[in-house]
Amino acid sequence: MSAAAERLDRGSVLVEAGRLAADGGSFVLATVTSVRRPASARIGDRGLVTADGKLVGWVGGACSEPAVVREALRALAEGTTRLLRICPPGGSEGGEGVVVAESACASEGTVEVLIEPQLPQPLLAVVGDSPVAITLRKLAVAVGWRVTSDLAAGAEAVVVATMGRGDAEALDAALATPAGYVGLVASAKRAGVELAALRERGLDEETLARVRSPAGLDLGPLTQPEIAVAVLAELVAWRHSRGPVGAGQPVEALDPVCGMTVAVTAGTPSVEQDGVTYWFCGPGCASTFARDPAPYLASA
Repeated sequence: MSAAAERLDRGSVLVEAGRLAADGGSFVLATVTSVRRPASARIGDRGLVTADGKLVGWVGGACSEPAVVREALRALAEGTTRLLRICPPGGSEGGEGVVVAESACASEGTVEVLIEPQLPQPLLAVVGDSPVAITLRKLAVAVGWRVTSDLAAGAEAVVVATMGRGDAEALDAALATPAGYVGLVASAKRAGVELAALRERGLDEETLARVRSPAGLDLGPLTQPEIAVAVLAELVAWRHSRGPVGAGQPVEALDPVCGMTVAVTAGTPSVEQDGVTYWFCGPGCASTFARDPAPYLASA
C-alpha cells in the first residue's frame, strides 16, 4: 500500500464516514464491486477519500489508489456517482456512467470501484425565536438541511426572523458572512426601514442588495407557519439553482513514466527536475524517473 493510504477495515471506514458526515465534511466512498485476477482487491473492499485527497481503507494496491483518488476528487467537484474500471491498456471500453483508467502495472488485473461522493447538506442559520423561526428550523431539518443559530458556523444561507427585535443588528452580522442567501422576514415597509438603518451604519448598496425581503415565495396573505413554508420553498429553489455544491475541480498532472493522469495532492509523489515539478502515480514511477529522467523528459 502506498504511503498515501491508511489501512482500515471495512467497518472502520464506515465509522469514519459517519464521523465526517456528522461534522459536515465532504468525502467519497469507494467500494470494490468487481475483480478479475490477478488483483489484490476483493469484492466489498472499501475506502474513503477525503476532500484533500487522502485515502483511508483498501481498494487494491498502489496501482489502483491513484486512479481512485483522482476519480473521487472529480466526483466531489461534479457531485456525481460513477463506476471506475481500472484495467490493463486496451483491456476495456467505457460506457454510460463508467470511467476507464488504464494501468500499466503488471501485477494488477481488472478492478471496478463504485465512486460515491458524499456532499454535506446545506447549513442554514435561522436568527430569532419568532413563530416563523421556530417552524422554519423544524421544516428545514425535516427536508435534510442542517440548522444552526450561530452566524459564525459558516452557514450557506441565513434567515433573519426576529420580527423587529434587533433586525438591523442581525442583518449586519449576516452580511458580514459569505452566506449566499440572506433573507429578512419582514413587510416591505419594515424592510425599507431596516435597510435605511444599515445605510446609516455605512453599508454600501452592493452589500445591501444581498438582502432578500420579504423572504420567501409570494404566496399571498399567510399565517406565521405558512410564511416559514414560503421561506423554505425559496431556499430549496435557491439551492437547486446553484447546481451541485462540491469541491473545486482537482489539479491534475500526467505521470511522465506510466502516462497515468494523477490528482495533485499533498500525498502525491513528485520529483523536481531543472526547476520543474513532475508528479507520479506512486513511489515506483517517481524513483524510475529520478534515476534517469532523460528518457521521459521528451514525452513530458
